[in-house]
Amino acid sequence: MIPFSVLDLAPIRQGGDAAQAFRNSLDLARHAEAWGYKRFWLAEHHNMTGIASAATSVVIGHIAGGTKTIRVGSGGIMLPNHSPLVIAEQFGTLDSLYPGRIDLGLGRAPGTDQFTARAMRRDLATASENFPHDVLELQALLGDVQPNQTIRAVPGMGTKVPLWILGSSTFGAQLAAMLGLPFAFASHFAPQMMMPALREYRARFEPSAQLDKPYAMIGVNVFTADSDAEAQRMFSSLQQQFINLRRGTPGPLPPPVDDMDALWSPAEKAMVAQSLSCSAVGSPDVVEEKLAALIAETGADELITTGQIYDHAARLHSFEIAAGVRERLAKQPAV
Repeated sequence: MIPFSVLDLAPIRQGGDAAQAFRNSLDLARHAEAWGYKRFWLAEHHNMTGIASAATSVVIGHIAGGTKTIRVGSGGIMLPNHSPLVIAEQFGTLDSLYPGRIDLGLGRAPGTDQFTARAMRRDLATASENFPHDVLELQALLGDVQPNQTIRAVPGMGTKVPLWILGSSTFGAQLAAMLGLPFAFASHFAPQMMMPALREYRARFEPSAQLDKPYAMIGVNVFTADSDAEAQRMFSSLQQQFINLRRGTPGPLPPPVDDMDALWSPAEKAMVAQSLSCSAVGSPDVVEEKLAALIAETGADELITTGQIYDHAARLHSFEIAAGVRERLAKQPAV
């Protein structure tokens, strides 16, 4: 059976704060490690009052320092926001502290709005266009030192921290294939191009020193509880967060509600349904059926599961159930 991993946005819930979010993330990571999840990734977002992981490499250090075996990394670092040298130094530091446990997932989106990007002193147009070059520069800085090399990442050089390309289109798929890197698709919020991107990645893949054959990871929202009704109610927090973002009023993760139809318009309901179509919501049997179908459809090498769940205990229970689903899927005979 393929591995399951966790993507965490360090959610700040209504009535909470970043400190609480970090405590909850570490608690989730420790449980995920015990439940057999392969990796625990954090995502870079800025000017988002519901997401605490803006300083992503710092939070990765917090999680890695509080766990023992689970891989910890970025899903992702938005490279247009940074110089490759700075990221090489940060992740070289992390790898030196926690050797063999750090992943560096890279995306080309700004992870924010245009005003915030300008506040970060970034030129959105050229930064995005330079993404492939910046990935190569970062890869070189983390690789073996070359003769007469003048710029070195200290720490970083020679660590060869594993790179991943993240994407929600065929652009990332083509780049990952060209460089021979693993590819993680953001199907948990942008599923429309999932299958074309996977086909493109596998068809164009060129083996590299890091990877000899394609390796694709698929993002999926997992909200599971003892009953379908409770799982659907938990899911309403993410649905509310999505419509608030589209309305231009993002905020902390809201508590669940019993009736979403009182909160959204038919157009918003359709938009959310499309954006979050790669979701497994329901009781354990329902989630098992949906995840099995997703794996069969995509041929994914790994699933990275995410769940913006308001109540921390319910969030832990959901990830525990998902780990059990994985174990049951592993025992099913191959078709």
